Formats: sequence, structure tokens, C-alpha cells
Amino acid sequence: MLAVWLLVYLPGLFRPALMDDADSVHAESAKEMLIRHDWVDLYVDGVRYLEKAPLMYWMAAISYEIFGVNEASTRLVLMISVLGLMISAWLFGHRFFGEEGGFYSALILATAPGIYIYTRFLIPNVLVAMWLTLGFYFFLAGYEHRTPSKWMCWGLAATAALDVLTMGLVGVAFPALIILIFLALVGDLAYLKKMRLFSSLVVFFAIAAPWHVLAAIRNPAQPTGPEKGFLWDYFINEQFLRYLNKRIPHDFGKVPLGLFWALVLLWVLPWFVFLFPALREIPWRFRDWRSRLDARLCANLFLAVWTLFVLVFFSFSSRQEYYSLPVVPALALLIAGWLERETHAPAGGSLRRWGKWMAALLVVLGAAICAVMLTLFALSKPFPRGTDIAKILAVHKTSAYRLSLGHVEDLTLSSFGAFHAPLLEFGLAMLVGTLLAWWWRRRGSPGKGNLALAGMMIVVLFAVHQGLVVFSPEISSKRLATDIVRYYRPGDPIVINGDYEWGSTLNFYTGVRVDMLFGRRADLWFGSLFPDVPHVFWSTKFFDREWNGPGRVFLFTRLDDRQRAIAGLDPHSIHLLAREGDKEILTNQPLGPPLRPGNTVLPYGAS
Repeated sequence: MLAVWLLVYLPGLFRPALMDDADSVHAESAKEMLIRHDWVDLYVDGVRYLEKAPLMYWMAAISYEIFGVNEASTRLVLMISVLGLMISAWLFGHRFFGEEGGFYSALILATAPGIYIYTRFLIPNVLVAMWLTLGFYFFLAGYEHRTPSKWMCWGLAATAALDVLTMGLVGVAFPALIILIFLALVGDLAYLKKMRLFSSLVVFFAIAAPWHVLAAIRNPAQPTGPEKGFLWDYFINEQFLRYLNKRIPHDFGKVPLGLFWALVLLWVLPWFVFLFPALREIPWRFRDWRSRLDARLCANLFLAVWTLFVLVFFSFSSRQEYYSLPVVPALALLIAGWLERETHAPAGGSLRRWGKWMAALLVVLGAAICAVMLTLFALSKPFPRGTDIAKILAVHKTSAYRLSLGHVEDLTLSSFGAFHAPLLEFGLAMLVGTLLAWWWRRRGSPGKGNLALAGMMIVVLFAVHQGLVVFSPEISSKRLATDIVRYYRPGDPIVINGDYEWGSTLNFYTGVRVDMLFGRRADLWFGSLFPDVPHVFWSTKFFDREWNGPGRVFLFTRLDDRQRAIAGLDPHSIHLLAREGDKEILTNQPLGPPLRPGNTVLPYGAS
């Protein structure tokens, strides 16, 4: 388990650069927490950022304090969280599905594409999945004995509280409602009386309440609106209104419902094929629910409730692709339970036949994926080393960019020439890995077949990592930040033309507070309403005055938005410092010799 975890996650610890938007916004908030020594209020660019729960930011700030502020210490938080998720699933699987069940559940999670993709940038969803898995282990372990120990009840309460500190109200709503539905189905709501509710609530509030109380006291409603305090923004705006797709400001997209459900299978590729026979392990008949199920059947039913509840819950929300991530551990456990049974099944039994059929289906899938990858490889020509990836993509300014995977639309047939090595590795690994899994099952060794699939996914995810490194200049502005640092003098304004999120890596990598033109929107909108907000939101009049003043000004802009910023400026006062794809840095003074060599990074908190 540890070896697979390291092989999958260690290569991506140091590269690529942090991405603009959520990745560097959240990293900057953790960095400012460390600089300010303020563990209650979150800040980004000196502006209050009160919409997020704090636990992930506390973890990142601690990582920065120990290892310094860099990409590796940022990603280490999520890498450790994946290990925690694997251990939680191993505990669950080992207890209810045996030794192999625990091992396979951890193995599936270590190689699951959904977990890997959504730990490439700093969002807390894998932490949510970890707390849910551990909390549900405490619940079922207690339920198995009919009279749960106080430690199991308090463990469930503690994980729910930590989940609230990770993601907000879903941290308590999910475990409470899933457990309630499960107990209703098995006709055992009376079990609630045995769960030491009073002492468990004390544990829950002792962990979850202090930060919320302090944040509410320190951030009361403002004169700009009677409801505009922490409690309104954090609970009403960011949780209830976001769920209803009415959050203010409305700056995110919504995944089509069918795609949202279909992506769940992609998140557990290639293991999802074994989900089909695993579904037969769930006691679907109503009369079975009212009988006393054994521990394994109880666990299978509970995992089914867990999966369906989360998917249905988010089906009516403002869906993003990663909202389904909390069901991945449930699917991994269901699949692992079936794989354990297949391993111990008689050679000619139905379980072994199901395994061979699913392995054959995987060969078809692997061959199809390999054919697609090799076709893209053959039809595209490689580009010279150092080619700007952004120049060979087709940039689409559509609402798809509000989705986490929206930039995939930018890929063109010719652009795949920049991804030749990952394409070849991905395609050949899928073909060879699925063939080996089928071959070992034909020889009566399903365990070796499963290890072949794990080895295949290690190669596949390494290819994904390579592709992300190639693609990263399109979604990161680190190179432009290092170009600014070469010429930066203390006090020089760095201005983003538009939303802060467009160039948030500038803030992180320069260590300098940035200003915004036309940027009083998106994530910083609410913080901008407070009377002590720093002067980082510039008017066009103020920008024109600073641009024509004696000091140097750096302007970060996208090419298609440039005109609105420079419309009133003298063309002779505009000098190009750097350009990458559709992003560029302009300055109001001739460049002259740089003050620092390339790749210099200012100390964090430079201003």
C-alpha cells in the first residue's frame, strides 16, 4: 500500500507549478494565515476570504511552516490526505470484507483517477472523503455489536466535526442522513437511542463550534447590508445558495446530469467493471432489510445507501465534476469486497466466471483506449522542445471554463503533438495491463490479475502527470510571475486586469500583494464589502493616473481583455515584458537590464 502510494503521488509532488484559480487562491490563503498569525479569519491578497472552512488551510499553513512555501509543501497536504483515506478504507474493508478486502480497497483508492486528478490542486474534497470513510467505519463497527462503545460513538462525532471544519454543513448532513436512511431501511431506528447522543453532541460541538463562533464574532454584519456578515456568507451564500445555484456572485458552471453520473465510473477506472458483479452482493430485497443481516451484508447495504444518497443529493445542486468524489471510497469498498470473494471462490464457480468475463470486457476497453491514443499519436506531429503550449491550443471563452475540467475543450488534434510520450505510455499501459489481468484470471490467479491492473494504473497516472506538466503553462502564470520578479522594485504595483483568480499565481510566486482592475467580483466580492479592505480594487481613473506616474506599473492581462484596460493610455507608454499564450505582462516604462536573474523567487510576505 505504501509503495503504490509513493509511486503514484511522489512524482507529482514537485511539478507542475500551482494553477491559477482555486489552487493558488487556496495556497495563498494558507500562506497569509502563516504571515498574519491569524488562525481564525482567512485572507487572500489582504482581503477577507470567509467562505471556506479552515481545516485544509490550517494543514497547509503548518506544512509551509515546516517545509517552506513551495509547490511540494502545498501538495503534501493532499498527498497525506490520500494516505489517510487509504488507511481509513483499509480499516473498513479489513473489518467487513477480510484481509484482501482491506488491501484491495486501499489499492483501488491509491490508483483511482478521480482521487488523483482532484489532488492535483488544493481543494478539500479528498479530506471530506477520508472523514466520511473513517466516520462510517466507527458507526458500522459499533452497529455490529448492537451496543456501541462510547469510543465508536465519539469517533463518529469527531469525524463529523472535522468534516464540518473541512467543508461545512455537508460534513454533518451526509453522515447523519445516510445513517438515518440506513437505520430506517433495516427497521432499526431505535438504535439511535444507543448512540450516546448527548455525549456525542458534546464532542461534536467541542470540535466544530469554536472556530465558527470566533469567526462570527470577528466578522459581524456590515453597513453595506444587514445580512452581510460571516454567518450570512458562510452558511447562506456559500452553502444553501450555492447548492441552489444562486450563489452571489454567480461565477461557476454546472455539469450536465448524465455526465455527472457517468464520471463516477471514470473516477474508479479500470476497477469499475467489477462493480457490476459487486452490485449482486447488495441485499436489494425489502424483506431482507427487516431481517438481521450479517456484518458483510449490512456493510454492502450501507455502502449502497452512501453512494446513492450522495449522487442524488448533488444531482439537484450546482454540480461540479468533483462533487461526486465522496462516493469513490464507497465504490472502492464495494468492489474490494467482491474481489476478496472472487479470490477465495472455487476455481470453477460463478464468481471466477464473472471475474473472467469482466477481465475480458477490460481487454476490449483497454484495446479501444490504446487504439485512440495511438491514433492521436500518429495523426499529430511533435513540436520542438520549448514550444508554448498555449499557442497550439484553441482557447474557448465559454462557460465551460467555470468547470474544473473546462480547459480540456482547448485541445485540438494538432496539439496532441505536444503529448506524444504520455499518449504512448497511456495507450500501451492500458493494453498490456488489461491483457495481463485477463491472462492471470484465465490461469486461476485473480490476485495477480489485480496487481497487474494496479501496475497499469501507476503507469497511466504517471502519463497523466506528464500531460499535466506539459499543459500547465495554459493554466498557471508562474513563468510570468518570475519575469515580473526580475524587474520588480519594492512598491511597484502589480495589477491584474479582471478577476483575481485569473492571475492568482502572481500573488503566490512574487510574494507581493496584487491590485485588480475590474476585479471586484468572484471570490473576493464579499471581502471587498468590509470597511478595512485594502486599496487593491482600482478604478480606471486611478489606474490611468498610476500608469502615467513616475513609478513602474506591471499589468497582467489576457489578450482578449487588454483593450478595456489600455483604452485611455498613450500607446508609447505601453511596453511588453512577457507573453505566454493568451496572457501577457505590460509595463509603463522601458525595461532596461533586469535587477535579478531568471527563476528568482522573492521571500514570501515581501509586501
